[in-house]
Amino acid sequence: MSRDAAILWLARSDRAIVAGALAGIVVLAWIYILLGAGTDTTMNMAMGDVVMPMPWTLATFHVMLVMWIVMMTGMMLPSAAPVILLFATINRKRSATSTPYATGLFALAYLTLWAAFSIAATGAQWGLEHERLLSPAMAFAGTSLAGAVFLLAGVYQLTPLKQACLRRCRSPIEFLSRYWQGGALGAFRMGLRHGLFCLGCCWAMMALLFVGGLMNVLWIATLALFVLAEKMIPAGSMLGRTGGIALILWGDVTLLTAIAQ
Repeated sequence: MSRDAAILWLARSDRAIVAGALAGIVVLAWIYILLGAGTDTTMNMAMGDVVMPMPWTLATFHVMLVMWIVMMTGMMLPSAAPVILLFATINRKRSATSTPYATGLFALAYLTLWAAFSIAATGAQWGLEHERLLSPAMAFAGTSLAGAVFLLAGVYQLTPLKQACLRRCRSPIEFLSRYWQGGALGAFRMGLRHGLFCLGCCWAMMALLFVGGLMNVLWIATLALFVLAEKMIPAGSMLGRTGGIALILWGDVTLLTAIAQ
C-alpha cells in the first residue's frame, strides 16, 4: 500500500480507529480495576482491635492518584464515546485540511478534567484516612457520613445545574454544533468544555464511591452503568431523577439507622 493510499484509508476509517482505541482504553482500565491495582497500598494497619491509618507519603499519593485516574477513565469514557466519535466524523468532513489528531486532543482534554477530579478525590481520601473516617475497604467507617453523602447525591440529582449538564451530555449533536471550534486548540477547548459538563453532571455520583468502597468492584460497576444509562438511554433524564429520589430515601434510612444505634 502506497503512502497516499494509506493516508486515504486512515481518513476513511477514522471512526473505526477511534472506536477501537476508546474500547481498548476502557478494557485496559477495567482490567486494572478488576485486578485491584492500588488497593494493596491500603493505608491501614492493625493495632490490637483498632485499625490505625498508616502515614501517607508522596509515593502513596501517586499510587492512589493513578488508581483514581484509571477508575475515572474506565467509568466515564464509555459515556463520552458518542460525542468523541461524532467529533471525529465531523472533524474529517468539515475540511480536507482538518487537524488529524484533533480527536485525540478532544479526548485528552475530556480526561484532563477527570484527572483534576481525581487529584481532588485523592486529597479527600488522604484527609479521610487521616481522620480515621475510612474503613480498610476504603469506605466511610460511619453510617452517618454515608447517609449524608447519599442525601447530597440525591438532592443534586434533582437540581437545575445537574439537569442542565445532563442535557449537554445527552445531546452530542447539540453540543458540537453550539461549541464547535476549529484547529488543535479548538479541539482541546471543546474537550475541556464537554468534560466540565460531564463533571458537573456526575461528580456527586462519584462521591458515592466512598460509600460503597474503593475496593468494591461491584459498586464501581453499578455506578458506571447508572451514569452510562443516564446519558444514553431515551429515558435517561427520568432515570436520573428517579435515582435521585431513591438516593434521598436511602440516605434518610441510613441516617435514621445511625441515630437508632
